[in-house]
Amino acid sequence: MTLFAIALALALDQAKPLPAARVETWLRAYGLFLEGRFNAGERHHGLAAWAAGVAAPVAALLAVQAALAYFGHPLFTLALGVGVLYLTAGFRQFSHYFTDIHLALRMGELDRARQLLAAWRGGSTEHMGSSEVARLAIEQALVSSHRHVFAPFCCFALLGPAGALLYRLSLSLQQQWSERRDAEFGDFGTFAAQAFTVIDWLPVRLTAVSFAVVGDFEDAIYCWRNQAQRWPEEGPGILLASGAGALGVRLGMPLRQDGAMADRPELGLDDEADADFMQSTIGLVWRTLVMALFLLALLWVASWVGS
Repeated sequence: MTLFAIALALALDQAKPLPAARVETWLRAYGLFLEGRFNAGERHHGLAAWAAGVAAPVAALLAVQAALAYFGHPLFTLALGVGVLYLTAGFRQFSHYFTDIHLALRMGELDRARQLLAAWRGGSTEHMGSSEVARLAIEQALVSSHRHVFAPFCCFALLGPAGALLYRLSLSLQQQWSERRDAEFGDFGTFAAQAFTVIDWLPVRLTAVSFAVVGDFEDAIYCWRNQAQRWPEEGPGILLASGAGALGVRLGMPLRQDGAMADRPELGLDDEADADFMQSTIGLVWRTLVMALFLLALLWVASWVGS
């Protein structure tokens, strides 16, 4: 059932993608609603908000899953899985930015590529060259493919629709709350950041291993072991180091942004990023997806034969 739900959700995402901006608007409004009701600047207030905004909906969905498994028809369970995955995961929630940047660089339209990158990840891009634009686009694509495709699918495989919902809501609240440092906000976002780190611990490593298997395995593992810890955030550091090694490209490195130099560690080996490596990134992500679906198919066949 897991394999069919993921395949159908992917097909639906390709045929009629849910507007990414609308999804982000909904999630942003949801986070602001929780913040307005619970935030008094303390960590335990953030814990209560997370419990109400993530744990409660996930528990309710688990109850629905259990009821469908006991009383319902398998088609209802499949429909629930496809619907939740369609809302919480999908390539189209980020891929149009990457595709448009790639095309702009191929056509020599550097200014347009800069504008698209700024709209995707934020920050100033006006002084960036084509290599820097390609490098940041590849970084963003590797992390986004994990957060919008591979991690939700992993959590779905473990917990069903409730797993995908758990990951998506946790990611959204972590992104909205964890980087706030103003005095009024206080430590409200601390628990959301810690909870997401725990939830993402296994998925991020499975994605990194998958990048290694479908890419240059030796370089990917070397970069993961020797470079990932240099990155400020553990999860993205693992993904970017493994992805850079798998692709044979250099990521990270100091970057001029917003009028200052951002001191970023170097990840990966070999060559500078360019439009060709962006094409290689697309191939890496799709090979990873195909491998994941193949493994799920093997598990389904094994369980079918065993029953």
